Amino acid sequence: MVKVRVMTPDDWDGVAAVWENHEGTNPVDDSPEGFAKYLRRNPTTSFVAEDDGRIIGTILAGHDGRRGIFHHVSVLSEYQKQGVGKMLVDSAAEALRKEGINKVLLVVFKHNENGNAFWEHMGFTVREDLYYRNKYI
Repeated sequence: MVKVRVMTPDDWDGVAAVWENHEGTNPVDDSPEGFAKYLRRNPTTSFVAEDDGRIIGTILAGHDGRRGIFHHVSVLSEYQKQGVGKMLVDSAAEALRKEGINKVLLVVFKHNENGNAFWEHMGFTVREDLYYRNKYI
């Protein structure tokens, strides 16, 4: 039976295993240190899904005081299309609402057909009026 619970720094090994084939991770932010740092800043808004103690899905979620953001929403392929992703998103959204956040953003690669279909099904819309930019500093 799949259960969702708040993610902790001790979950690193299981989370890293889920992220092993997840496009978009990077060695700085998605290292044990970067992971722990994110969870210290966002201790109640990120979640894991477990099946019999094994982490099978993740959602890193946090906010800047005004808008939430979802990172690395990932479910092992053998558990996809079973409602696990929805459970994770619903848990993170509720945690963000409790912190006064009512809008969330996320980034999905254009070529990620399964991911884009999931987010569309979840009611997320595509913004065509802006560019996503970043810079390592």
